[in-house]
Amino acid sequence: MGRLLAIDYGRKRCGIAVTDILHISANGLPTVRSCDLIQFLKDYASREPVEAFIVGDPKDMHGNPSESARFLTPFLNRLKKEIPEIPVIMFDERFTSSIAHQEMISAGFKKKDREHKGKADEIAAVLILTSYLESRQNSNFNSKPV
Repeated sequence: MGRLLAIDYGRKRCGIAVTDILHISANGLPTVRSCDLIQFLKDYASREPVEAFIVGDPKDMHGNPSESARFLTPFLNRLKKEIPEIPVIMFDERFTSSIAHQEMISAGFKKKDREHKGKADEIAAVLILTSYLESRQNSNFNSKPV
């Protein structure tokens, strides 16, 4: 059984989170620049078994693709071409960025530390992966393979 790796894709940088081998917990990895993401994923998958990529699916309040979805599509196409052996699963990422900022406030991050957007991206990836893991335990499974 391989790890699940979640991606909170952004135009400049991406939050990354991975599970343990048993898929019990999600832990953040350092934020990666978007232009370096494919190489990072290849390198990671060469060192650790990866069962699937869980990619945050950007949606608006009505469940339609959000404006940022147009930036995600080229990445997804390249990911499937460059690493075809690892399935890609889209998972709703609504509210993860705002929840990440709230979590930072609750955890006592100073305003200066909260301005470091890479940390918020990492937390958002952990939230995506944690939500995905929880959804697998519930009958209301909300993901779709790409």
